[in-house]
Parts: sequence; structure tokens; C-alpha cells
Amino acid sequence: MPARTLMIQGTTTDAGKSTLVAGLGRAWSRRGVSVAPFKPQNMSLNSAVAVYGGEIARAQAVQAQACGLDPTIDMSPVLIKPSSDTGAQVIVHGLAVGAMPASVYQDYRSTAMQAVLASHRRLCERHERVLVEGAGSPAEINLRENDIANMGFAEAVDCPVVLVADIDKGGVFAHIVGTLELLSASERDRVCGFVINRFRGDIGLLQSGLDWLEARTGKPVFGVLEYLQGLHLEAEDAIDSDQRRDVDTPLIAQVPVLPRISNHTDFDALRLHPKVDLQWVGPGDTPGPADLIVLPGSKNVRADLAWLREHGWPEHIRRHLRYGGRLLGICGGYQMLGHMIDDPDGVEDTPGRTAGLGLLDLTTELHADKQLQNVAGKLCLQQCPDGAVQGYRIHCGRTTGDALARPLMQLEDGPDGALSADGQIAGSYLHGLFDTAGACDGLLGWAGLVQAASEDQHGLREQQLERLADAVEQAIDLERLP
Repeated sequence: MPARTLMIQGTTTDAGKSTLVAGLGRAWSRRGVSVAPFKPQNMSLNSAVAVYGGEIARAQAVQAQACGLDPTIDMSPVLIKPSSDTGAQVIVHGLAVGAMPASVYQDYRSTAMQAVLASHRRLCERHERVLVEGAGSPAEINLRENDIANMGFAEAVDCPVVLVADIDKGGVFAHIVGTLELLSASERDRVCGFVINRFRGDIGLLQSGLDWLEARTGKPVFGVLEYLQGLHLEAEDAIDSDQRRDVDTPLIAQVPVLPRISNHTDFDALRLHPKVDLQWVGPGDTPGPADLIVLPGSKNVRADLAWLREHGWPEHIRRHLRYGGRLLGICGGYQMLGHMIDDPDGVEDTPGRTAGLGLLDLTTELHADKQLQNVAGKLCLQQCPDGAVQGYRIHCGRTTGDALARPLMQLEDGPDGALSADGQIAGSYLHGLFDTAGACDGLLGWAGLVQAASEDQHGLREQQLERLADAVEQAIDLERLP
């Protein structure tokens, strides 16, 4: 029997597509159904490494966990990672096929569609259900031609669509009816019903609106999901600035919001830590005193380094170090700490060289071949007696220099990163540094936080997925879904 495919599309970006797919996936999987997540095309700078290698969108890695599966490249066959306002790196089946301006990618989408359909076919062969997440809104008129992310895909595989809308934004009925009005007749027929997301208050007060919507459209409302206060699942792209902290938080950590910041989910463990005040510092903000500054990953390291200089970060970092603060660079932020970043082939932008911050004795040269590994090992920090660390590498740089003689960690495949002689500055290519409790305790101890008592992020994510699935099952009769 062929797998049943159901697509979740949204009236807007951030309507709840990723969350609903994760919740449905966990609800069905704990009922014994073999279900797999799938997103034909994802534009995001938050990525993960699939179980057998290859780069995929991080949202689909989280959805795979919800479904009790290891993430594979077929769950996220096309990933677009913007490197500028008009261009992006295009990743197909886990591997970069090149950098393309937006105009060129429009023509490439027919080729990308073949990869999308091949991945969907393989998932259907292995699972009973495939849960598909759309991208943005299906009513983007300027993106309709050669669409592979929303109705173009749904029509190609002939699958039903559930439309989800966020009532917390306001105007939910206009969002739903307006979206339907902008679809073609065949696309409207494909929409089998609606889910309303993030509702607060007495559901009885909404009933008249639900009755009107069903009468107006002739389609059912499958359910109304309540607003789940404090629900945390990794954001697909937008930075979640909501923080869980007390007024007297003992450690302040600052992260500059780079224009092309990548894998900002690295900091979710700090954002949710009750003893850490994580401060995202944007272009209009003035950074104050901190215990720890972390330079994050970047999809365009040289351009983001120029942005740091433009906004006075080198001076702030030097003052921070004079007062005894700690500085950590992750991936692109690690490359910035060295003397030079050389991009001779224009891997990230135009070819050229840019002087680094000169804080670690190392240099980096960018190459097209990308390092993609899931790895584990131990930190090399006195403050970290446990030190078990797990994470993943996603980078194009080859880094050399004397600073590598003092690695930050020893991994299964060798040393990684660097630690300055005075112990104040560290860097690593490893994403997910704070996700394991032992490594987070060690790094926060290095930054000055005694008895951090960190929590393992995988376990926290499991709790959130179970809570989400409970809410989905309470709100939606799964037997009604096609």
C-alpha cells in the first residue's frame, strides 16, 4: 500500500507549519505509525548534518526526532542558504551544487524539482505516512511559476493540503479566506481543511467564527491548537529572543546578531539556561559589560567581519578582554579570531582576503568542499572534569597556525579548535557546543559560572515534543485527517 502524503501549508511565514508537522509526527509515531517529515525546499541558515552525512535544514532534523527517526538528506532535499541579499548557496541532497543569484535559481527550480520528487518517492517506499511542510505562503503570486515548495509540489504528487493559520497575529479569518481566494480552482480544491494555531482564552468565544469559516469555505476546521506558553523547539530561521532568566542572573553572555548569522540554535541552551542572561546585540544596540562574548557562525564571514568592525565590536572585545572576560568563536566566529581569512575562489562572496581580529595565531583559507560530520569527544578545559561534547561540523574553511597546538577539544577524529595561552580566548568549528550538559557546564565554568547545573538539550527537546503531541491530540481528531 503506498504511503499517505499530507502537506501542511501556512497562510503566512511562522504560522506554525514546522510545529504542526513535529506535533503530528510525534502523535502518529507514538501510535505505532511509521511517519517521516519532508520539506521540498527550505531557505534557512540553520542546518544540521544528516545521519550518513550531508547537510539538511535543522527544522527537519528536529521533526525527524519527533518521528523517532535519524535525519536523512531525503527529508530536506533542497536547502537554500542566503549569503547576500541577492544570492545563496544551493544544497541538493546534502551537497552544495554552487552559489546562485536569485534570478538563476528561478531557472534551476525545474532541475531541483526532480531531486525533490526522487526524495519523496524514497520516503514513500520506506514509511506509511509522509508529512510535508510547505514554505512561507502558497499565495505568493510572484513565486508561483515553477513552484516546488507549496502547491507546485502538492499538485505534482497529488496530495491533500491542510492550511494552518496563526490567530495570535490577528486577522486569522482574513488570512485563511484571502489565501484561498488567491489560489487557483484546483489548488483550492486540494485544501481539505484548516488548523488554527496559538489560540488563547475560551474556545467557546471562537465558535461562531469557526462556524462562519466552515460555511463560507465549505471546508472543516480540523482543530484549534492552544497557545503553548514556553514551548521551545529550534527556530527555523528567525532568532527567538524570548529568554528564561531571573533578575539576578549570575552570568551575562553576549552574541552579536550578524547579518548572515548561521546556526544561531547553538545558543538555545544558553537562552533557556536559568543562570545565564543571553543578550542578542543587534546593529542598534550598545553592548555593555559581559562575562562571555560568543562570535557565532556566519554564511559570509568576511562581510560579517566588516560589519563587526563597522559597529565597533573590535574595541568592545579588547575592552572585554582587558577586564578578564572570556571570548569564544564558533565556526565562522572562530575564523574571525585569526590573522587572515582568504577566499581565493569566491566561495562565500567575491574573491579576496580580509584581515581577522588577530586574537589567535591562525589563518583560514576557504574552499568549496564542505566539512560535514557529526562528532563527539571531550573538552580540554580544567573547569570541565566531565567534558563530554557532541556536535556537528558544517564549514568550508581550512585553518592552520600555531594556535592549533592548544586545542579546545579532542574529538574522535582528532583535535579541534584552539585555546589561547592565557586561557581567555577559545574557538572551535563545532556547532552544538552547549547542547550536552557536561560540555555546557565546562564552558560556562570557564566563563566564570560556578555549578552551572546545565540540562541536556536532547532530553529537553523530548519533553517539548511530548507536550506538543499531547496538545495536538487533544485539539485534533487524527482520524479525520486524510
